[in-house]
Parts: sequence; C-alpha cells; structure tokens
Amino acid sequence: MSAIGIYVRAMLTKAESEARAEAAPTIEAQHLLLAMTALPGGAAAEVLASFELDHGRLREALDREFELSLAAAGIALGGLHVPRPAAPRRPALGATARTALHRGFSARAGRRGTPVHVLLGIVRAETGVVPRALRLAGIDRAALLASTLHALDAR
Repeated sequence: MSAIGIYVRAMLTKAESEARAEAAPTIEAQHLLLAMTALPGGAAAEVLASFELDHGRLREALDREFELSLAAAGIALGGLHVPRPAAPRRPALGATARTALHRGFSARAGRRGTPVHVLLGIVRAETGVVPRALRLAGIDRAALLASTLHALDAR
C-alpha cells in the first residue's frame, strides 16, 4: 500500500474514532477534518497549519456550532452537557463525508485520492456544519479553498 493509501486509511480510522467520541451514528465531513488536524505530515496538514487550524481550535468551533444550532431551534444549553445516545460499534460513512470524498476525488486529474483531495472535498462545501464551524473559528473559507487548490496544483 502506498504512503497516501496508508494516510487515507489512518485518516478514516481517526475520523471513525472522532465520530465514536461524539456518539455519532455516522462519520461526517467534520470528523474527516478533525482527523486531518490530528494526523501530522503531508500537504493537507501544512495547509491547515498555515491557517492555524489545529484539532483543539476546530473542536472548539464545532462545539460552538452545535450550541448555536441548538439555540436556533430554541434550545439553550446554559453550560449543561447534552447526553448523546450510544454510538454504534462502527459508525457508517455519512452523507457529508461521502460527498466530500466524492467531490475531492473527482475534482482534479492526476494523483487522485491524496489527503489534499479529501481536504478539497471538505472545504468545497458551501453549507453545513463545517463551513459554519470554519466561520466561527475565524477561518476564511475562500482563502482556505484557494490554498488547498494551490497545494493540489503544486503536487
């Protein structure tokens, strides 16, 4: 297996771990991005690091996004911890993760399936949890997208 295949497999394993930690029934795009911030090395990690987007900062933004989404539905946490149901043993790959992988892997010719392709697929989403969390983290999604495309073109 190539180094890229090993990294993508490690990323998917870490994304599954992130989903389980949230007791999420599915692995979604935010879990893929969390995994990318937790795994060192590679062009995707360099792009994320250039925006100072690490695991802790992303986790805080995702938690804040969750809280704001609940507030929009009229539910105020007020510092309370929301119990989550037990996660299945193996969370399935969810719609946003499948879409991100498809969007990234079909985006450019050449070496498809690299971590940068996965990042591209995640960052290209214009709506949803990840774009809202990136905004809350103070990340300019358009600039992140441009940097990701630049990293992809440089390969």
